[in-house]
Amino acid sequence: MLIFLDLETTGLERTDRICEVGLIMQEGEQLTLHTERIKPPRKIRPGASALHHITNEALTQAPTFEQSQSAQWLKRLNDGAHMLVSHHIAFDLQMLENEGVVWQGEMVDTLKCARVLIDECESHALQFLRYELRLYRHEEALSQSLGIPLAAHSAASDALHVKMLYDYLGTMSQDLATLSKTPQMIKRFMFGKYKGRLIEEIALREPGYLRWMLEHTRDLDEDLRYSLQHYLGQ
Repeated sequence: MLIFLDLETTGLERTDRICEVGLIMQEGEQLTLHTERIKPPRKIRPGASALHHITNEALTQAPTFEQSQSAQWLKRLNDGAHMLVSHHIAFDLQMLENEGVVWQGEMVDTLKCARVLIDECESHALQFLRYELRLYRHEEALSQSLGIPLAAHSAASDALHVKMLYDYLGTMSQDLATLSKTPQMIKRFMFGKYKGRLIEEIALREPGYLRWMLEHTRDLDEDLRYSLQHYLGQ
């Protein structure tokens, strides 16, 4: 079974917690949706609310993660036989681990796969790819069949776009799971003062900056670390 996952959270730090779960389970051609809001043990940061529009007041009657149907679904499916698919899966795995769920099965990170297979894109954010790849042309029928209102940064809607992106990438590679767990080269910076510039160029002109990133950037993306080390000849 494929499990397409999106989580909305109280923030983007490693210590943040889940406040909404979106799951689309696919077995053959059958799709099953589960979505649920969660009452987290910490306040939602204003910056997070500005993205997903979930407020602390809206969650006063929601279950905690341990009490939720989402926890039951994930724990029941977490037996090694199912594949979890997410966009930036390292973050989602950390959020699940904060709730006591350590995923045992195979995984696909659509963010990592998109960086490798569509490296010419100026961004690989889920909503950017939704429009860059024209996934929106086919989203209405799927969203209606599942009863999902289309809204960016809603867990169910984002899980739908994760599925659509996975299907698109699957036409380019038959082994997305291997791509997801193998260190991959990144050619360009996707953030910071050199956003859009070639890493190789910066390695030649300002190698000290790359060394500083390796030494001082907390939670550096594993592919970016691998790429910086490559271009520095380490």
